[in-house]
Amino acid sequence: MGGSLSAQYTVLFGRPWPIWGSAVLVATVNVFLFAFDRPWTASDGMRNWGDWALTGLGIVRRPDLLAPWLYSGSLLNAGVLLGGLVAALLASEFAVRVPPRGELVKGAFGGLLMGVGAVLAFGCNIGGFFSATSALSLAGLGMMLGLGAGAFLGLRYLIWEAEHKPEWSSGGARVYLAPSDSGPRRQPWVGALLLGVVLVTPFVYSRTGYVAQGVFLLFGVAFGVIFQRSRFCLVRAFREPFMTGDAEHTRAAALALVISTVGFAILKFTDLKDKSEWVFPAAGAGALVGGLTFGVGMTLAGGCGAGSIWRAGEGQVKLWAAIACFALGGSLMRQVVVETGLLRGLGAAVFLPSAIGWGGAIGLVVLVMVAWALGATWNEEHRRFSAL
Repeated sequence: MGGSLSAQYTVLFGRPWPIWGSAVLVATVNVFLFAFDRPWTASDGMRNWGDWALTGLGIVRRPDLLAPWLYSGSLLNAGVLLGGLVAALLASEFAVRVPPRGELVKGAFGGLLMGVGAVLAFGCNIGGFFSATSALSLAGLGMMLGLGAGAFLGLRYLIWEAEHKPEWSSGGARVYLAPSDSGPRRQPWVGALLLGVVLVTPFVYSRTGYVAQGVFLLFGVAFGVIFQRSRFCLVRAFREPFMTGDAEHTRAAALALVISTVGFAILKFTDLKDKSEWVFPAAGAGALVGGLTFGVGMTLAGGCGAGSIWRAGEGQVKLWAAIACFALGGSLMRQVVVETGLLRGLGAAVFLPSAIGWGGAIGLVVLVMVAWALGATWNEEHRRFSAL
């Protein structure tokens, strides 16, 4: 019995999960989350954290602000953080990694750009692109174009920096609390204890009358575990074809989007969910400029909205800086666009089935994803657009 459990534990936490299977899991969990209440995005939870901090300092006034431990987006993000931490501990992969000062600056500046871009596009690369495209919103495809251009520009800057200003990011990195290969491994025991606490938390929420909040936390934990064990990353889906030519994450992201789109379409077509839900008025400048800004930011930071959170759970201090600046930047930018009236001029809310029919809308998304995957695969073979 012990040997059998040990083998299963090794399968789960002794080696990375297959990227294709994880893509299917991500899409499936997102469909279930949408059926439960709303699809996944990281940006509004980040902004809730920023609003909470800035309201406490008297900089932002939000009389309708919910506490982070009660707001669904915040709980999803907290779950992703905890899921990444639990999975890293169970796999003995947790360590506090402090990068050189230049990398910390890039993490902070990249997070700031992500916060600004997420406000303009009405969501991050998860909510504004992945979930919005799945919801058959034209804004999602618009943000996809902006993310691709932003990833390309961000990568060109990193190459320029490496060639001309390598001292900006030079210096010794420091690592703390890394598991010792020669000593006993205590991290799995800590991870198991933390997992037990996480699983008990929804019951605590339920006893206080907040059942949905506990469920949101569990959904976030599921995402965090999947991402940490598979290293599935939308940043790599956009960046790697331009950097190394690797297209594995691009193909996985395209597959996940097709599955998620079919699931969302079924929920909307059967009127289980409102057809206008997650269709943002950003089809235009908002999606394009927001996606471009976010794409540059996620490339500089080395993590997107979701990627920054679960990697922070692994102990990546650069991503801690990115999360903090994402939250504060998003909160301040939201206040600016609301007060200036810019929020009303970012684009139109276009539900694709209303414009081209259900078959045309689903077919368009599938066609775009297939073209994205095939284009990245062709580049993987020929390296025409790859820097390395």
